[in-house]
Amino acid sequence: MDKKPYYISTAIAYTSAKPHIGNTYEIVLADAIARYKRMTGYDVYFQTGTDEHGQKIQEKAEAAGITPQQHVDNVAAQVKEIWDLMNISYDKFIRTTDGYHEKQVQKIFRKLYEQGDIYKSTYEGMYCTPCESFWTPSQLVDGKCPDCGREVKPAKEEAYFFKMGKYADRLVEHICTHPDFIRPASRKHEMLNNFLLADEFIGKSDKELAAAAKDGTLKTKLQDLCVSRTSFKWGIPVDFDAGHVVYVWLDALANYITGIGYDVDSPSGQFKKLWPADVHVVGKDIIRFHVIYWPIFLMALGLPLPKQIFGHPWLLQGGDKMSKSKGNVLYADDLAKIFGKDAVRYYVLHEMPFDQDGTITWELVCDRTNSDLANTFGNLVKRTVSMTNMYFGGTAEDKGVSEEVDDSLKSAVCAARDNAAAAMDKFCVADALDAVWAIFRRANKYIDETTPWILAKDEGGRARLSQVLYNLLKSLDEGAKLLSPFMPAAAAKIAAEIGSVGKKEGSYTVTENPETLF
Repeated sequence: MDKKPYYISTAIAYTSAKPHIGNTYEIVLADAIARYKRMTGYDVYFQTGTDEHGQKIQEKAEAAGITPQQHVDNVAAQVKEIWDLMNISYDKFIRTTDGYHEKQVQKIFRKLYEQGDIYKSTYEGMYCTPCESFWTPSQLVDGKCPDCGREVKPAKEEAYFFKMGKYADRLVEHICTHPDFIRPASRKHEMLNNFLLADEFIGKSDKELAAAAKDGTLKTKLQDLCVSRTSFKWGIPVDFDAGHVVYVWLDALANYITGIGYDVDSPSGQFKKLWPADVHVVGKDIIRFHVIYWPIFLMALGLPLPKQIFGHPWLLQGGDKMSKSKGNVLYADDLAKIFGKDAVRYYVLHEMPFDQDGTITWELVCDRTNSDLANTFGNLVKRTVSMTNMYFGGTAEDKGVSEEVDDSLKSAVCAARDNAAAAMDKFCVADALDAVWAIFRRANKYIDETTPWILAKDEGGRARLSQVLYNLLKSLDEGAKLLSPFMPAAAAKIAAEIGSVGKKEGSYTVTENPETLF
Protein backbone atom coordinates (compact mmCIF):
# COMPACT_ATOMS: atom_id res chain seq x y z
CA MET A 1 0.00 0.00 0.00
CA ASP A 2 1.39 3.41 -0.99
CA LYS A 3 2.14 5.81 1.84
CA LYS A 4 0.19 9.04 1.94
CA PRO A 5 2.38 11.99 0.90
CA TYR A 6 3.01 14.77 3.39
CA TYR A 7 4.70 17.98 2.27
CA ILE A 8 6.09 20.25 5.00
CA SER A 9 8.25 23.33 4.58
CA THR A 10 9.88 26.03 6.66
CA ALA A 11 10.27 29.64 5.70
CA ILE A 12 13.56 29.96 3.85
CA ALA A 13 16.27 31.64 5.91
CA TYR A 14 17.24 35.15 4.82
CA THR A 15 20.94 35.25 3.98
CA SER A 16 21.75 38.58 5.59
CA ALA A 17 23.67 36.90 8.43
CA LYS A 18 24.27 33.61 10.27
CA PRO A 19 21.00 32.24 11.73
CA HIS A 20 20.59 32.55 15.51
CA ILE A 21 18.89 30.08 17.85
CA GLY A 22 15.49 31.74 17.25
CA ASN A 23 15.81 31.02 13.53
CA THR A 24 17.05 27.52 14.33
CA TYR A 25 14.01 26.81 16.51
CA GLU A 26 11.79 26.90 13.43
CA ILE A 27 13.81 24.30 11.55
CA VAL A 28 13.98 22.01 14.61
CA LEU A 29 10.22 22.36 15.11
CA ALA A 30 9.51 21.45 11.48
CA ASP A 31 12.00 18.58 11.67
CA ALA A 32 10.23 17.13 14.73
CA ILE A 33 6.91 17.25 12.85
CA ALA A 34 8.47 15.71 9.72
CA ARG A 35 10.11 12.90 11.70
CA TYR A 36 6.91 12.20 13.59
CA LYS A 37 4.92 11.97 10.36
CA ARG A 38 7.49 9.57 8.88
CA MET A 39 7.33 7.48 12.04
CA THR A 40 3.55 7.24 11.73
CA GLY A 41 3.64 6.04 8.13
CA TYR A 42 3.60 9.12 5.88
CA ASP A 43 5.74 9.63 2.79
CA VAL A 44 7.21 12.93 3.97
CA TYR A 45 8.87 15.55 1.81
CA PHE A 46 10.54 18.22 3.92
CA GLN A 47 11.84 21.37 2.24
CA THR A 48 13.88 24.24 3.62
CA GLY A 49 16.48 26.59 2.17
CA THR A 50 17.65 30.18 1.82
CA ASP A 51 16.20 33.46 0.56
CA GLU A 52 19.08 35.21 -1.22
CA HIS A 53 17.94 38.33 -3.09
CA GLY A 54 17.17 41.91 -2.12
CA GLN A 55 18.53 45.35 -1.39
CA LYS A 56 19.80 44.44 2.07
CA ILE A 57 21.93 41.63 0.61
CA GLN A 58 23.36 43.96 -2.01
CA GLU A 59 24.25 46.57 0.61
CA LYS A 60 25.87 44.03 2.94
CA ALA A 61 27.96 42.65 0.10
CA GLU A 62 29.09 46.14 -0.93
CA ALA A 63 30.04 46.96 2.67
CA ALA A 64 32.12 43.77 2.85
CA GLY A 65 33.80 44.42 -0.51
CA ILE A 66 32.49 41.21 -2.09
CA THR A 67 29.87 40.37 -4.68
CA PRO A 68 26.29 39.59 -3.61
CA GLN A 69 26.74 36.03 -4.88
CA GLN A 70 29.84 35.57 -2.73
CA HIS A 71 27.94 36.92 0.28
CA VAL A 72 24.95 34.59 -0.14
CA ASP A 73 27.21 31.63 -0.86
CA ASN A 74 28.97 32.23 2.45
CA VAL A 75 25.80 32.63 4.51
CA ALA A 76 23.94 29.78 2.76
CA ALA A 77 26.86 27.52 3.68
CA GLN A 78 26.56 28.62 7.32
CA VAL A 79 22.82 27.97 7.32
CA LYS A 80 23.25 24.50 5.85
CA GLU A 81 26.07 23.72 8.29
CA ILE A 82 23.89 24.60 11.29
CA TRP A 83 20.87 22.71 9.92
CA ASP A 84 23.08 19.64 9.42
CA LEU A 85 24.64 20.05 12.86
CA MET A 86 21.16 20.03 14.39
CA ASN A 87 20.36 16.75 12.59
CA ILE A 88 17.66 18.22 10.35
CA SER A 89 16.18 15.57 8.07
CA TYR A 90 15.30 17.82 5.13
CA ASP A 91 14.78 16.32 1.69
CA LYS A 92 15.45 19.51 -0.26
CA PHE A 93 17.54 22.60 0.48
CA ILE A 94 16.50 25.20 -2.06
CA ARG A 95 18.33 28.43 -2.75
CA THR A 96 16.57 31.28 -4.54
CA THR A 97 19.72 31.75 -6.63
CA ASP A 98 19.24 28.23 -8.03
CA GLY A 99 18.89 28.44 -11.81
CA TYR A 100 15.66 26.43 -11.94
CA HIS A 101 14.00 28.62 -9.32
CA GLU A 102 15.02 31.84 -11.06
CA LYS A 103 13.72 30.62 -14.42
CA GLN A 104 10.37 29.59 -12.95
CA VAL A 105 9.94 32.88 -11.08
CA GLN A 106 10.43 34.73 -14.38
CA LYS A 107 7.79 32.53 -16.00
CA ILE A 108 5.40 33.08 -13.10
CA PHE A 109 5.90 36.86 -13.29
CA ARG A 110 5.28 36.86 -17.04
CA LYS A 111 2.14 34.71 -16.71
CA LEU A 112 0.67 37.00 -14.04
CA TYR A 113 1.48 40.05 -16.17
CA GLU A 114 0.02 38.61 -19.35
CA GLN A 115 -3.25 37.66 -17.64
CA GLY A 116 -3.62 41.18 -16.24
CA ASP A 117 -2.86 40.56 -12.56
CA ILE A 118 0.35 42.62 -12.70
CA TYR A 119 0.53 46.17 -14.09
CA LYS A 120 3.22 48.85 -14.37
CA SER A 121 3.07 52.10 -12.42
CA THR A 122 5.16 54.28 -10.10
CA TYR A 123 5.63 53.78 -6.38
CA GLU A 124 5.99 56.70 -4.01
CA GLY A 125 6.05 56.16 -0.25
CA MET A 126 8.23 55.05 2.64
CA TYR A 127 10.57 52.05 2.45
CA CYS A 128 12.12 49.92 5.21
CA THR A 129 15.31 48.30 3.91
CA PRO A 130 15.73 45.68 6.70
CA CYS A 131 12.16 44.42 6.18
CA GLU A 132 12.20 45.06 2.42
CA SER A 133 8.72 46.56 2.84
CA PHE A 134 6.92 49.60 1.45
CA TRP A 135 4.58 51.58 3.70
CA THR A 136 2.18 54.47 3.31
CA PRO A 137 2.57 57.31 5.85
CA SER A 138 -0.64 56.22 7.60
CA GLN A 139 0.77 52.72 8.18
CA LEU A 140 3.85 53.96 10.02
CA VAL A 141 4.03 53.82 13.82
CA ASP A 142 5.61 56.95 15.28
CA GLY A 143 7.07 57.57 11.84
CA LYS A 144 8.87 54.24 11.78
CA CYS A 145 8.39 50.78 10.26
CA PRO A 146 5.38 49.08 11.91
CA ASP A 147 7.08 45.69 11.67
CA CYS A 148 10.56 46.33 13.06
CA GLY A 149 10.42 49.85 14.49
CA ARG A 150 13.39 51.08 12.47
CA GLU A 151 13.79 54.17 10.32
CA VAL A 152 12.15 54.32 6.90
CA LYS A 153 13.22 56.36 3.89
CA PRO A 154 11.21 58.08 1.16
CA ALA A 155 11.21 56.06 -2.06
CA LYS A 156 9.95 56.77 -5.54
CA GLU A 157 10.50 54.46 -8.47
CA GLU A 158 8.89 52.79 -11.42
CA ALA A 159 7.54 49.39 -10.42
CA TYR A 160 5.13 46.62 -11.29
CA PHE A 161 2.17 46.05 -8.96
CA PHE A 162 -0.01 43.04 -8.26
CA LYS A 163 -3.80 43.55 -8.09
CA MET A 164 -4.34 42.14 -4.60
CA GLY A 165 -7.89 43.42 -4.32
CA LYS A 166 -8.97 41.24 -7.23
CA TYR A 167 -8.62 38.16 -5.01
CA ALA A 168 -9.34 39.65 -1.57
CA ASP A 169 -12.92 38.37 -1.35
CA ARG A 170 -11.90 34.84 -2.27
CA LEU A 171 -9.13 34.91 0.32
CA VAL A 172 -11.40 36.08 3.15
CA GLU A 173 -13.99 33.46 2.21
CA HIS A 174 -11.31 30.75 2.25
CA ILE A 175 -9.97 31.83 5.63
CA CYS A 176 -13.45 31.94 7.15
CA THR A 177 -14.57 28.57 5.75
CA HIS A 178 -11.34 26.67 6.54
CA PRO A 179 -10.88 27.00 10.32
CA ASP A 180 -7.56 25.11 10.32
CA PHE A 181 -5.99 27.11 7.48
CA ILE A 182 -4.21 29.45 9.92
CA ARG A 183 -2.85 28.09 13.19
CA PRO A 184 -2.98 29.07 16.00
CA ALA A 185 -6.48 30.56 15.68
CA SER A 186 -5.35 33.82 17.27
CA ARG A 187 -3.21 34.51 14.20
CA LYS A 188 -6.30 34.27 11.98
CA HIS A 189 -8.13 37.07 13.80
CA GLU A 190 -4.98 39.20 13.76
CA MET A 191 -4.64 38.82 9.99
CA LEU A 192 -8.29 39.55 9.28
CA ASN A 193 -8.58 42.55 11.57
CA ASN A 194 -5.20 44.18 11.00
CA PHE A 195 -4.57 43.57 7.31
CA LEU A 196 -7.65 42.44 5.44
CA LEU A 197 -11.00 43.74 6.65
CA ALA A 198 -12.32 47.27 6.32
CA ASP A 199 -13.19 48.73 9.72
CA GLU A 200 -16.93 48.16 9.42
CA PHE A 201 -16.39 44.40 9.00
CA ILE A 202 -14.09 43.88 11.97
CA GLY A 203 -15.76 41.78 14.65
CA LYS A 204 -18.21 40.03 12.34
CA SER A 205 -18.46 36.24 12.52
CA ASP A 206 -16.77 33.90 10.06
CA LYS A 207 -20.19 33.00 8.66
CA GLU A 208 -21.09 36.67 8.08
CA LEU A 209 -17.71 37.43 6.49
CA ALA A 210 -17.88 34.41 4.20
CA ALA A 211 -21.38 35.39 3.07
CA ALA A 212 -20.33 38.99 2.40
CA ALA A 213 -17.30 37.77 0.44
CA LYS A 214 -19.50 35.50 -1.64
CA ASP A 215 -22.18 38.06 -2.49
CA GLY A 216 -19.70 40.85 -3.23
CA THR A 217 -20.60 43.19 -0.34
CA LEU A 218 -17.36 42.66 1.59
CA LYS A 219 -14.97 45.60 1.88
CA THR A 220 -11.26 45.13 2.53
CA LYS A 221 -8.28 47.42 3.08
CA LEU A 222 -5.91 45.35 0.99
CA GLN A 223 -3.75 47.51 -1.26
CA ASP A 224 -2.01 46.52 -4.48
CA LEU A 225 1.44 45.06 -3.86
CA CYS A 226 4.71 46.27 -5.36
CA VAL A 227 6.31 43.22 -7.03
CA SER A 228 9.35 44.67 -8.79
CA ARG A 229 12.18 47.10 -8.02
CA THR A 230 14.49 49.27 -10.11
CA SER A 231 16.61 50.93 -7.38
CA PHE A 232 18.91 47.91 -7.00
CA LYS A 233 20.09 45.05 -9.18
CA TRP A 234 20.45 42.02 -6.89
CA GLY A 235 17.34 40.09 -7.78
CA ILE A 236 15.79 37.95 -10.49
CA PRO A 237 15.49 40.09 -13.64
CA VAL A 238 12.06 40.69 -15.12
CA ASP A 239 12.91 39.15 -18.47
CA PHE A 240 10.66 41.40 -20.55
CA ASP A 241 11.58 44.76 -18.96
CA ALA A 242 15.27 45.56 -18.46
CA GLY A 243 16.11 47.28 -15.18
CA HIS A 244 13.35 45.64 -13.14
CA VAL A 245 14.04 42.80 -10.70
CA VAL A 246 11.35 40.68 -9.07
CA TYR A 247 10.56 41.92 -5.58
CA VAL A 248 11.58 39.65 -2.75
CA TRP A 249 8.22 38.22 -1.64
CA LEU A 250 7.07 37.02 -5.06
CA ASP A 251 10.52 35.51 -5.52
CA ALA A 252 10.89 33.94 -2.07
CA LEU A 253 7.37 32.58 -1.60
CA ALA A 254 7.48 30.82 -4.96
CA ASN A 255 10.15 28.46 -3.57
CA TYR A 256 7.41 26.30 -2.06
CA ILE A 257 6.28 25.27 -5.54
CA THR A 258 9.46 25.66 -7.64
CA GLY A 259 11.34 23.42 -5.21
CA ILE A 260 9.00 20.51 -5.90
CA GLY A 261 8.94 20.90 -9.68
CA TYR A 262 6.34 23.51 -10.52
CA ASP A 263 6.48 24.81 -14.06
CA VAL A 264 3.94 27.24 -15.51
CA ASP A 265 3.78 25.16 -18.70
CA SER A 266 4.13 21.59 -17.43
CA PRO A 267 4.25 20.85 -13.67
CA SER A 268 6.28 17.77 -12.74
CA GLY A 269 4.91 14.53 -11.40
CA GLN A 270 6.45 15.32 -8.03
CA PHE A 271 4.60 18.64 -7.92
CA LYS A 272 1.30 16.95 -8.71
CA LYS A 273 1.98 14.40 -5.97
CA LEU A 274 2.95 16.87 -3.24
CA TRP A 275 0.92 20.01 -3.84
CA PRO A 276 -0.94 21.45 -2.00
CA ALA A 277 1.49 21.54 0.91
CA ASP A 278 0.22 20.04 4.15
CA VAL A 279 1.82 22.76 6.24
CA HIS A 280 4.11 25.78 5.93
CA VAL A 281 5.91 26.33 9.25
CA VAL A 282 6.80 30.04 9.58
CA GLY A 283 7.49 32.64 12.27
CA LYS A 284 4.61 34.77 13.47
CA ASP A 285 6.39 37.88 12.18
CA ILE A 286 6.07 36.75 8.54
CA ILE A 287 2.76 34.91 8.71
CA ARG A 288 1.09 37.91 7.02
CA PHE A 289 3.00 37.26 3.82
CA HIS A 290 2.07 33.57 3.92
CA VAL A 291 -1.65 33.93 4.59
CA ILE A 292 -2.29 37.01 2.42
CA TYR A 293 0.27 37.40 -0.38
CA TRP A 294 1.03 33.73 -0.97
CA PRO A 295 -2.57 32.46 -1.21
CA ILE A 296 -3.43 35.29 -3.59
CA PHE A 297 -0.44 34.49 -5.83
CA LEU A 298 -1.58 30.86 -5.88
CA MET A 299 -5.16 31.82 -6.72
CA ALA A 300 -3.85 33.88 -9.64
CA LEU A 301 -1.85 30.87 -10.84
CA GLY A 302 -4.92 28.65 -10.58
CA LEU A 303 -3.34 26.46 -7.88
CA PRO A 304 -4.90 25.10 -4.68
CA LEU A 305 -3.87 26.74 -1.42
CA PRO A 306 -1.69 25.04 1.21
CA LYS A 307 -3.74 23.12 3.73
CA GLN A 308 -2.30 24.92 6.72
CA ILE A 309 -0.03 27.80 7.73
CA PHE A 310 1.42 27.38 11.21
CA GLY A 311 2.77 30.65 12.63
CA HIS A 312 4.97 29.71 15.55
CA PRO A 313 5.89 32.12 18.37
CA TRP A 314 9.31 33.66 18.96
CA LEU A 315 12.13 32.34 21.08
CA LEU A 316 13.26 35.34 23.12
CA GLN A 317 16.61 35.88 24.82
CA GLY A 318 16.00 37.07 28.35
CA GLY A 319 12.57 38.39 27.38
CA ASP A 320 13.72 40.35 24.31
CA LYS A 321 13.67 39.52 20.62
CA MET A 322 17.19 38.57 19.54
CA SER A 323 19.12 41.29 17.78
CA LYS A 324 22.79 41.75 16.96
CA SER A 325 22.49 45.44 17.77
CA LYS A 326 21.30 44.52 21.28
CA GLY A 327 24.10 42.00 21.69
CA ASN A 328 21.68 39.31 22.88
CA VAL A 329 22.04 36.73 20.10
CA LEU A 330 22.64 33.04 20.86
CA TYR A 331 23.70 30.53 18.22
CA ALA A 332 22.81 26.85 18.02
CA ASP A 333 26.36 25.70 17.29
CA ASP A 334 27.71 27.50 20.37
CA LEU A 335 25.02 25.95 22.58
CA ALA A 336 25.57 22.50 21.05
CA LYS A 337 29.29 22.62 21.86
CA ILE A 338 28.44 22.88 25.55
CA PHE A 339 25.23 20.88 25.93
CA GLY A 340 25.07 18.65 22.84
CA LYS A 341 22.73 19.04 19.88
CA ASP A 342 19.94 16.89 21.28
CA ALA A 343 19.89 18.87 24.51
CA VAL A 344 19.51 22.05 22.44
CA ARG A 345 16.74 20.43 20.39
CA TYR A 346 15.00 19.37 23.59
CA TYR A 347 15.19 22.82 25.12
CA VAL A 348 13.81 24.79 22.18
CA LEU A 349 11.01 22.28 21.59
CA HIS A 350 10.06 21.94 25.25
CA GLU A 351 10.20 25.60 26.21
CA MET A 352 8.07 26.97 23.36
CA PRO A 353 4.34 27.11 24.13
CA PHE A 354 1.97 26.61 21.20
CA ASP A 355 0.77 30.20 21.12
CA GLN A 356 3.15 32.23 23.31
CA ASP A 357 6.77 33.29 23.10
CA GLY A 358 9.41 31.25 24.89
CA THR A 359 12.63 32.33 26.58
CA ILE A 360 16.19 31.06 26.31
CA THR A 361 19.36 31.90 28.23
CA TRP A 362 22.53 29.93 28.92
CA GLU A 363 21.36 29.46 32.52
CA LEU A 364 17.92 28.16 31.54
CA VAL A 365 19.38 25.62 29.10
CA CYS A 366 21.78 24.45 31.81
CA ASP A 367 18.99 24.09 34.39
CA ARG A 368 16.72 22.18 32.02
CA THR A 369 19.54 19.90 30.88
CA ASN A 370 20.39 19.02 34.47
CA SER A 371 16.82 18.51 35.70
CA ASP A 372 15.12 16.76 32.77
CA LEU A 373 17.90 15.21 30.74
CA ALA A 374 20.53 14.29 33.32
CA ASN A 375 18.40 13.56 36.39
CA THR A 376 15.04 12.28 35.16
CA PHE A 377 16.11 10.70 31.88
CA GLY A 378 19.84 9.99 31.96
CA ASN A 379 19.84 8.51 35.45
CA LEU A 380 16.92 6.23 34.57
CA VAL A 381 18.82 4.78 31.61
CA LYS A 382 22.03 4.44 33.60
CA ARG A 383 20.37 2.77 36.60
CA THR A 384 18.37 0.34 34.47
CA VAL A 385 21.32 -0.72 32.31
CA SER A 386 23.66 -0.97 35.30
CA MET A 387 21.24 -3.16 37.30
CA THR A 388 20.66 -5.42 34.31
CA ASN A 389 24.41 -5.89 33.96
CA MET A 390 24.94 -6.34 37.69
CA TYR A 391 22.17 -8.84 38.40
CA PHE A 392 21.81 -10.76 35.12
CA GLY A 393 24.99 -10.30 33.14
CA GLY A 394 23.27 -7.91 30.78
CA THR A 395 20.10 -9.81 29.82
CA ALA A 396 16.65 -9.32 31.39
CA GLU A 397 13.84 -11.66 30.40
CA ASP A 398 10.07 -11.47 30.45
CA LYS A 399 9.17 -14.11 33.06
CA GLY A 400 5.43 -13.55 33.00
CA VAL A 401 5.50 -12.62 36.68
CA SER A 402 3.07 -9.70 36.82
CA GLU A 403 1.93 -7.51 39.70
CA GLU A 404 -0.45 -4.58 39.93
CA VAL A 405 2.37 -2.04 39.84
CA ASP A 406 3.45 -3.44 36.46
CA ASP A 407 0.03 -2.75 35.01
CA SER A 408 0.28 0.82 36.25
CA LEU A 409 3.59 1.28 34.41
CA LYS A 410 2.19 -0.22 31.22
CA SER A 411 -0.88 2.03 31.44
CA ALA A 412 1.37 5.07 31.77
CA VAL A 413 3.25 4.06 28.61
CA CYS A 414 0.03 3.56 26.64
CA ALA A 415 -1.38 6.88 27.85
CA ALA A 416 1.84 8.66 26.89
CA ARG A 417 1.65 7.20 23.40
CA ASP A 418 -1.93 8.43 22.96
CA ASN A 419 -1.24 11.84 24.49
CA ALA A 420 1.84 12.40 22.33
CA ALA A 421 -0.09 11.50 19.18
CA ALA A 422 -2.94 13.86 20.06
CA ALA A 423 -0.49 16.69 20.78
CA MET A 424 1.49 16.22 17.57
CA ASP A 425 -1.67 16.23 15.48
CA LYS A 426 -2.18 19.79 16.75
CA PHE A 427 1.54 20.73 16.49
CA CYS A 428 1.66 21.08 20.29
CA VAL A 429 5.21 19.75 20.37
CA ALA A 430 5.99 20.81 23.95
CA ASP A 431 2.94 18.85 25.14
CA ALA A 432 4.10 15.81 23.18
CA LEU A 433 7.48 15.96 24.88
CA ASP A 434 5.77 16.21 28.28
CA ALA A 435 3.85 13.06 27.39
CA VAL A 436 7.11 11.21 26.64
CA TRP A 437 8.66 12.45 29.87
CA ALA A 438 5.68 11.04 31.76
CA ILE A 439 7.03 7.60 30.84
CA PHE A 440 10.46 8.37 32.28
CA ARG A 441 9.04 9.88 35.47
CA ARG A 442 6.75 6.89 35.95
CA ALA A 443 9.62 4.47 35.33
CA ASN A 444 11.75 6.20 37.97
CA LYS A 445 8.87 5.87 40.42
CA TYR A 446 8.51 2.21 39.42
CA ILE A 447 12.11 1.56 40.48
CA ASP A 448 11.37 2.99 43.92
CA GLU A 449 8.16 0.93 44.17
CA THR A 450 9.71 -2.39 43.15
CA THR A 451 13.10 -1.97 44.93
CA PRO A 452 15.25 -4.19 42.65
CA TRP A 453 18.18 -3.99 45.09
CA ILE A 454 16.04 -5.73 47.74
CA LEU A 455 14.74 -8.35 45.29
CA ALA A 456 18.36 -9.12 44.38
CA LYS A 457 19.09 -10.24 47.94
CA ASP A 458 16.42 -12.97 47.77
CA GLU A 459 17.28 -15.95 45.59
CA GLY A 460 13.58 -16.70 45.33
CA GLY A 461 12.97 -13.26 43.86
CA ARG A 462 15.12 -13.74 40.77
CA ALA A 463 12.20 -14.20 38.37
CA ARG A 464 10.47 -11.13 39.75
CA LEU A 465 13.70 -9.11 39.54
CA SER A 466 14.16 -10.10 35.90
CA GLN A 467 10.56 -9.10 35.19
CA VAL A 468 11.02 -5.70 36.83
CA LEU A 469 14.14 -4.95 34.78
CA TYR A 470 12.47 -6.22 31.61
CA ASN A 471 9.51 -3.91 32.26
CA LEU A 472 11.87 -0.97 32.73
CA LEU A 473 13.73 -1.76 29.53
CA LYS A 474 10.43 -2.18 27.68
CA SER A 475 9.34 1.25 28.93
CA LEU A 476 12.63 2.78 27.82
CA ASP A 477 12.23 1.11 24.44
CA GLU A 478 8.76 2.59 23.97
CA GLY A 479 9.91 5.95 25.30
CA ALA A 480 12.86 6.04 22.91
CA LYS A 481 10.60 5.37 19.93
CA LEU A 482 8.34 8.24 20.92
CA LEU A 483 11.37 10.44 21.60
CA SER A 484 13.02 9.84 18.22
CA PRO A 485 11.33 12.74 16.34
CA PHE A 486 12.52 15.21 18.95
CA MET A 487 15.92 13.85 20.00
CA PRO A 488 16.94 11.40 17.26
CA ALA A 489 20.57 10.91 18.35
CA ALA A 490 19.68 10.25 22.00
CA ALA A 491 16.84 7.92 20.99
CA ALA A 492 19.21 5.92 18.77
CA LYS A 493 21.75 5.65 21.62
CA ILE A 494 19.10 4.33 24.01
CA ALA A 495 17.97 1.77 21.43
CA ALA A 496 21.57 0.60 21.09
CA GLU A 497 22.23 0.52 24.85
CA ILE A 498 19.15 -1.52 25.71
CA GLY A 499 19.47 -3.81 22.70
CA SER A 500 16.07 -3.03 21.24
CA VAL A 501 17.22 -3.30 17.61
CA GLY A 502 16.95 -6.89 16.40
CA LYS A 503 16.35 -8.09 19.96
CA LYS A 504 15.28 -11.58 20.88
CA GLU A 505 11.56 -11.76 21.65
CA GLY A 506 10.91 -11.63 25.38
CA SER A 507 14.30 -10.28 26.44
CA TYR A 508 16.63 -7.30 26.28
CA THR A 509 20.43 -7.55 26.25
CA VAL A 510 22.06 -4.28 27.26
CA THR A 511 25.53 -2.94 26.54
CA GLU A 512 28.30 -3.27 29.10
CA ASN A 513 29.43 0.34 28.98
CA PRO A 514 26.58 2.72 28.14
CA GLU A 515 27.55 5.95 26.34
CA THR A 516 26.74 9.41 27.58
CA LEU A 517 23.39 10.30 26.04
CA PHE A 518 24.07 13.99 25.43
